[in-house]
Amino acid sequence: MKKKWLRAGLLLAISWSVPAWAIDGVALEIGNGDRVDRIEGSLQWDWNRQLFSFSDWHLGGYWDASLGQWHRGSVASGQNKDITDVGFTPVFRIQPNGLKGPYAEAGIGLHLLSHVSIGDKNLSTSFQFGDHLGLGYRFGARGAFDLSYRFQHFSNGGIKRPNPGINFNQVRLQYHF
Repeated sequence: MKKKWLRAGLLLAISWSVPAWAIDGVALEIGNGDRVDRIEGSLQWDWNRQLFSFSDWHLGGYWDASLGQWHRGSVASGQNKDITDVGFTPVFRIQPNGLKGPYAEAGIGLHLLSHVSIGDKNLSTSFQFGDHLGLGYRFGARGAFDLSYRFQHFSNGGIKRPNPGINFNQVRLQYHF
């Protein structure tokens, strides 16, 4: 398992050194669900294109690479109380053309967890799909800040049973360069 994390860290470090991969934003997200607290930091790369235009609005998106930590305060002896989560998600966002104001977004990505269980919750596989729906508001000079609410669901997609999944309610603050 340590080799997997070392390879993932090395790949991420190499990708940061490539000039064409200039980071467009950073975000911090906190939330909880099913008696589990979650905090996540992430980097974003804008697609810089409008997939569809609707008068004053458009559908666009970004790539989101994340590193998160899950924590459950009280667990029985021998159970995991922490999970580290590495994820990569394409996110679609409907937003005003001026990039300020309200928006809605949705994404489904791939996540690798350090453990298959947290407390008495068994997720069966380290590989999980993480999908989310979010509503937010972008503001500030050049629309540099945005604050949003996200509902996020993790599941292994039925790859292995049991597949109870886990849901999180989260608040996210993002800064766009």
